[in-house]
Amino acid sequence: MKYVCLVYLDESIFAPMSDYERGLFVNEALDSDEALRRGGNFVYANALQLPEAAVSVRVRDNKLSATDGPFAETKEHLSGLIVIEARDLNEAIRLAGNIPMARLGTIEVRPVRELERMEIGDKQV
Repeated sequence: MKYVCLVYLDESIFAPMSDYERGLFVNEALDSDEALRRGGNFVYANALQLPEAAVSVRVRDNKLSATDGPFAETKEHLSGLIVIEARDLNEAIRLAGNIPMARLGTIEVRPVRELERMEIGDKQV
């Protein structure tokens, strides 16, 4: 089963780090991805730009609106995601615990729900 590990971080933790320290942490994160790959658990991973680069999109009454920034106001923000393959939630949690960002932020582990076309009446929608 696939699980998404949503990485939430408070950027103020990284602010006092030197470029060297940040580089070490990024390299450790990439090493973690490689360990997941070797173990057969890696599907996809990437970091996200800072919240200032985000745009929240909504459609209400058939009208599109786009607002700068993320929807939620919080210190921690979604900074990356890792999609893994795991036998069950317990294995996914164990794997997420090895992600370096778990030491500085929060990793939300959520099962992926595969969507399939639904039959409605005698038609496939």
